Amino acid sequence: MDTRTVGVEEELLVVDPGSSTVTSRAREVLQEHGERQRGPRGAARAPDQELDQELFRHQLEIRTAPTTSIDDLVEQLVAARRSAGEAAAARGLGVAASGTVPVGVDEPRVTPDQRYRDMVETFGDVALLGTTCGMHVHVAVGSPEEGVGCLDRIAAWLPVLLAMSTNSPFSAGKDTGYASWRTQMWSAWPSAGPTERFGSLVGYQQASERMLASGAARDRGMLYWDARLSESWPTVEVRVLDVVTDPDDAGLLAALVRALVATAAAQWTADREPVVWRCEELRAARWRAARYGLSGDLVDPTTHELRPAREVVTQLVQLVAEQLEVADDQHRVADGVDRVLAGSGASRQRTAYERTGSVEGVVADLLTRTAASWERR
Repeated sequence: MDTRTVGVEEELLVVDPGSSTVTSRAREVLQEHGERQRGPRGAARAPDQELDQELFRHQLEIRTAPTTSIDDLVEQLVAARRSAGEAAAARGLGVAASGTVPVGVDEPRVTPDQRYRDMVETFGDVALLGTTCGMHVHVAVGSPEEGVGCLDRIAAWLPVLLAMSTNSPFSAGKDTGYASWRTQMWSAWPSAGPTERFGSLVGYQQASERMLASGAARDRGMLYWDARLSESWPTVEVRVLDVVTDPDDAGLLAALVRALVATAAAQWTADREPVVWRCEELRAARWRAARYGLSGDLVDPTTHELRPAREVVTQLVQLVAEQLEVADDQHRVADGVDRVLAGSGASRQRTAYERTGSVEGVVADLLTRTAASWERR
């Protein structure tokens, strides 16, 4: 396969700037967006500006079209954020890219959709923890068999990517002590988290069917594993990431995910056996990435030992270097790695708290930086 196509889905919070709280008015934003997109002849909306509803009424989802160019992906993401932000502003609202709701939401309101209602009825208060916002990266694969081969070979590296994306230290009005509290909240779903080696497409399908049979997932769309085969597209979907505020960070992560999947596909083709990790070990590595992000040691995916985050991230870049060059992403990644090591989304939120002395100040900073992601381009 030549340079693989990549696409991103990201979730945004709809915020009332006056109160710094999220507001269940996403439908208004979608209505405003639809009116703006319909021209005098009812023209259809552009693919790179596609917005959609999410589980809760204070969330929006953005989807980019598949592309081989990370520059194009970032441009699509910025354009979609601009559409969401301008539609929100027209209704006196804002949008923020944060993995959790910093100030909190008393009683999240579910989007009026039968599937969503069923989820809340079946999973109870666990479903109410789904007020988080993630970034999902889709990378094209040649077949489901290749996709499963990739899943088996990328699992140990997903915590490293999570650490690079951490952007959710605040929740319910306080600092949780975690770089990614979203990860902890999302882990409450019985179908969420890391997966052990599947071994084959049959093994993947069997695991999926058993999850459904147990009731842990109502449908395949609820297989919330950290990485999975997409049900809608011929892709591997990496779901472990926090949504990031800086779109250049999104481009960095998308480039690394694509290179990691392409590297894993080459290993699968060459019949190179993956390193076997127990699920307990993967959960521990994931927890450490969520707890400390890039500010502490991470679990080395090759030795199972703790090493400084900079060294583990450098090791990831070295592992996928050949595929980064194939896609001409090496310079973007080099610059991006230096940027996130100097300051992650979580550290930027905490800096805003130190500067303003309040979580409301964190929200204001998130609104400003999210808006800047399209206003400065």
